[in-house]
Amino acid sequence: MKQVISVAVVNFNARWGEKSINYERIVGYIEAASRRGVNLIVLPELCLTGYDDENHVAKEQKMQVRLAENKYGEMVSELLDLAKVYNMYIVLGMPERNKKDDATIHNSALVLTPESMSYTYRKIHLALDEPNWATPGEEPLLVETPWGPIGIAICYDIYAFPELIRYYAAKGARLIVNSTAYAKSRGAAKGRTTLESTVLMNGVYVATANLCGIDLVNDFWGGSSIIGPSRKMQEVYYYAGKPFDAPDAGEQEMYIATIDLSLAERGIFKENSRLGHSDFRPELYAKWYKELAGEK
Repeated sequence: MKQVISVAVVNFNARWGEKSINYERIVGYIEAASRRGVNLIVLPELCLTGYDDENHVAKEQKMQVRLAENKYGEMVSELLDLAKVYNMYIVLGMPERNKKDDATIHNSALVLTPESMSYTYRKIHLALDEPNWATPGEEPLLVETPWGPIGIAICYDIYAFPELIRYYAAKGARLIVNSTAYAKSRGAAKGRTTLESTVLMNGVYVATANLCGIDLVNDFWGGSSIIGPSRKMQEVYYYAGKPFDAPDAGEQEMYIATIDLSLAERGIFKENSRLGHSDFRPELYAKWYKELAGEK
């Protein structure tokens, strides 16, 4: 298994509803990343279309519904060709039309691989106005790579629901992707604190790509970053990018870091020799969650 990977995350000011222009710019970032030896590029949540909802518009006329793509569309096919040509993993946010039901739209992260495989992670935990147009997903997504499995999450999934990230880490992921649309209206503290605590609690790296600037209504922080374990015990290090509330975090920019995943020790998942099992106890947590779910 490979240890060292070059990752790019993009602060992206999406032009609301202007899918073609956003797509051209996304392709530009992918091409620029290829010239700098990037193995994985991450772009923000709904960067293809813009994020904000128009509350007064009927669901079938909402921008996200009108502009949704399925993962077998022409645009996805073109991006898949780029992933193959540039030998690069590509993650970007888009409204996804469910192939089995055109009326069902998901807030999804499209994942494209150099092996000509395409996946979509459908956001499980929908935030704020997203339920006005999106249907929540139900499945995690671990993408197998030469660096081991990489876990995919979208925004609210990581800021409020540690269960998903803990699942990824327990399954062997050393790198978590967070494609996000984190706005200034939500404050910076929760976002920064939960990302850093994800690193500290699970011993993993997190690559976050955020929208920046004004969308339709919301003003997004930017603050895309690649963070992970430090050589200093129980510290977090920013390998590239900035915290959400850094003075210049909102500039449109691509940040690149080459990281050594061997630092992702994930100690709680290893056997504790004094106990004969790991400190992580899923068999206990499963009982507690069954109780919460009303199961016997």
